[in-house]
Amino acid sequence: MPIIAIEEHWSMPDLTAALHALPHPDESLVFGEMDDNQERLEDLEAGRIAAMNAQGVDVSILALTPPGTQSLPPGEALALSRAANDVAAAAVARNPARLRSMSTLPMSSPKDVPAELERAASMGHVGTMVYGRSGDLFLDDPVYDDFFGVASELGQPVFIHPQLPSRAVRDASYRGFDPMTELALATFGWGWHLDAATAALRLILRGTFDRHPDLQIVLGHWGETLLFWLDRANSISRTAGLQRSVSDCVRSNFHITASGMLNPAHLHHALSVTSVDRLMFATDYPFQRPTKEEIGSFLGHFSSETERQQFSSGNAASLFGIGL
Repeated sequence: MPIIAIEEHWSMPDLTAALHALPHPDESLVFGEMDDNQERLEDLEAGRIAAMNAQGVDVSILALTPPGTQSLPPGEALALSRAANDVAAAAVARNPARLRSMSTLPMSSPKDVPAELERAASMGHVGTMVYGRSGDLFLDDPVYDDFFGVASELGQPVFIHPQLPSRAVRDASYRGFDPMTELALATFGWGWHLDAATAALRLILRGTFDRHPDLQIVLGHWGETLLFWLDRANSISRTAGLQRSVSDCVRSNFHITASGMLNPAHLHHALSVTSVDRLMFATDYPFQRPTKEEIGSFLGHFSSETERQQFSSGNAASLFGIGL
């Protein structure tokens, strides 16, 4: 059974240097520098293919590791987004049977986003990865509506990845511990996921899917808590004057990845609030590294061979246009 992993991170030294040179560098950059993560992130060649082979992954969809280019000034964000898209496209061209890629966009320069998405799509990028906020601009700000319109027209799925919450949110909710505990609480332990879920929910409440009914969004980590709070979130639908409810948008416009969290309880809950054709495999490489045996064991929790195939590769192949 082929396996497509759709949230497999990489990094580019020039971008990493630019992010570290900012007056207030994103503290989550440290996660890419722990253990051998940096070496793995920068390797788009034999080492990455060897890691895929060890896990039994047939195709990896590359996506730049957080925070991407969104925290950079507009001109620098555009230049480095274009460079990243060129590098990723070249890596795919060298290994077309094993790699695909999601584009990086200069979200801090909204006027440049649609054109770069079009350019990246023409190069073969199968989707794009963005974050919920660029400076003070939320992803649902009207300045991004042209971007979502182009993504919908081109059939480019938009992956909303977690990012470090704003300084104001961190000050209000995540302070009072030693620095590393504060960072863990604000990122992988809690804050990342609430931040991404909020960005997704705001898109729905802004009426994005009423205007762009064919737009497809991807959320990692079993829906970034949103699937587990749909009953309450759904109650906002009428207040916001939506044509469709929050839960209807989730079931029609959202796809959910496991992000290496191979917990059967999460799977069973996801299947209770959305359908199996909306679920996809991902390892969140190199931050999560499930073994081939762990992946095989998890796939055994599906009720049929058809559902296993949908989750492991069929849904991703259909959404991202990947031939197997």
